Amino acid sequence: MSLPKGMKVLIIDDEKSIRHITSLAVRAEGHEATVAESSQAALLKLREDQYDVAFLDLRLGDEDGLVVLEELGKRYPRLPVVVFTAYATVETAVNAMRHGAFDYLEKPFTPEQLRRVVSRVEQTQRLERRISELEKEMASRIPGYDFESEDPGVRAAYDVLFRAAGTAAPILLWGESGTGKTALAHEIHRISPLQSRPFVTVKCPGYSSEWLDSELFGYARGAFAGALKESWGKVAAAHGGTLLLDEIGELPMEIQSKLLRLLQENKYERLGEARTRVAEVRIIAVTNRDLPAAVRAKRFREDLFYRLNVISVEVPPLRRRAADIPRVARNFLAFFAGQLSRPITGFTPEAMNCLQRYSWPGNVREVRNVLERAVIITQGSKIGLEDLPESIRTSPPVEVTPGAMVTLDELERQHISKVLVTAESMEAAARTLGIDPATLYRKRKRMQLN
Repeated sequence: MSLPKGMKVLIIDDEKSIRHITSLAVRAEGHEATVAESSQAALLKLREDQYDVAFLDLRLGDEDGLVVLEELGKRYPRLPVVVFTAYATVETAVNAMRHGAFDYLEKPFTPEQLRRVVSRVEQTQRLERRISELEKEMASRIPGYDFESEDPGVRAAYDVLFRAAGTAAPILLWGESGTGKTALAHEIHRISPLQSRPFVTVKCPGYSSEWLDSELFGYARGAFAGALKESWGKVAAAHGGTLLLDEIGELPMEIQSKLLRLLQENKYERLGEARTRVAEVRIIAVTNRDLPAAVRAKRFREDLFYRLNVISVEVPPLRRRAADIPRVARNFLAFFAGQLSRPITGFTPEAMNCLQRYSWPGNVREVRNVLERAVIITQGSKIGLEDLPESIRTSPPVEVTPGAMVTLDELERQHISKVLVTAESMEAAARTLGIDPATLYRKRKRMQLN
């Protein structure tokens, strides 16, 4: 079935007769056809207009069609390219697909063969549009992460990651659960040259070595009991894109050696199959484990650790970047208030002080849950203390020391609090702090200290 207004098809072939025949067949299906006799002419057409699909001859005069295919992929990564050739073999087809071809046709091709290829392009584009619509719908339901920070250390870490996003280097993200490592991996992929390529996730914890082997690398039919049909695996699905290994510290030793080979040689074998396959994937690994300690304990391969450790960044917990708590809280508040159509404009000073004093053991994930609850139950235009869980209101403030990654206000608040507890009077506390009693009184009131 054709698209309502037809597709715009670019035909790139040095043979005039092929350009003419293909154009007639394309137009007979209700699509527009434009022709180009060389790569230069094709690139000029692509600069002037947008096309839904291109047909490319692999024998393009004196030009190497695979080189042209790669160039089209670099400049127009979302353009499906169907190659056709009079010298089609399995090896030729596989090579073309590895270089980014959407499909291939063998010359001479029939109108029905052409129709089937165009139909596959149409179906793929419909799926992509549907996926895009679903992603937008999900984005309206799931709060996004803010990759800005008030903390210099966090900003430096993000800068390293976002510069590394443009390379093929493996990336290792480590830190406590709930800090946003997976969201950061998605952002790295989104801003990378691979953004239009697959992003595939494999969760490593809780599964047997055999299951993870088949999940990652696939299996041939009959490879084990119950393998009634073959599976290509997540590595093949991620070819040309990004493979996220979630909690890689839980990966069994048996699989670690196969992953190391994939990283070093881009090669692997499916279960039950001797044939060596090739997959070019960008690896992002995340973990909340201490991988160097796991290496010392012989639970994680040292060579794999160093291969993954090219770009290694800690995603710090919220308690070590307290300056970010207000912006994280405000972002979640704005999201949930908009989602629930609640006219909530912010936080009372008491509520914000409470949020900043709390240690957030669940990190960003915990902030999300607390703010979703607060938006649901609040009866005012601002989130107040009474809207926060009792466990947060009554929790002792996180202890900080000079040099900790917290704001000066929080450091000052805790220091004044301790001096007030030990001093004999307000006047004595003011003398110890080097300020006059009136200033101490104002600070005490503003900071809600006893």
